[in-house]
Amino acid sequence: MGLNLVKLCVGAESLEDQRAWSQQRLADMAAAGSEVCLFHTTRMVPKRIDELLDGGSLYWVIKGKIQARQRLKEIRPFVDADGIRRCKLMLDSEIIATEWQPKRAFQGWRYLIAEEAPADLDAAGMSIPGHLKAELAELGLL
Repeated sequence: MGLNLVKLCVGAESLEDQRAWSQQRLADMAAAGSEVCLFHTTRMVPKRIDELLDGGSLYWVIKGKIQARQRLKEIRPFVDADGIRRCKLMLDSEIIATEWQPKRAFQGWRYLIAEEAPADLDAAGMSIPGHLKAELAELGLL
């Protein structure tokens, strides 16, 4: 995995919240009879698409920390109804918890090279509830 993207996850209070929202979104798509897939729409189209699709992921910043990632499956540029060029970042449905890494707020997305990306958590690291992890992080223990 050489190149990734990092993006703020606006509205999610925790990784569990993001997972629940994603599952609800998939259920809504299935009920509506539309394509069942997770995606994030963004205005800027990445220029380094081939590198991103060679095993890259979209890392999510939740409450000021990178906490999770989703594998990028496809990048679909399109023009919306207002004539604005956009793209859909097509994502794997699995949301993988990562080690927490502080990240300041920013607009849009940013490239994230593999060497700077946080490692995935194993099942043991995922057993701590999100609210407890947040408290431990506030105390500087995580």
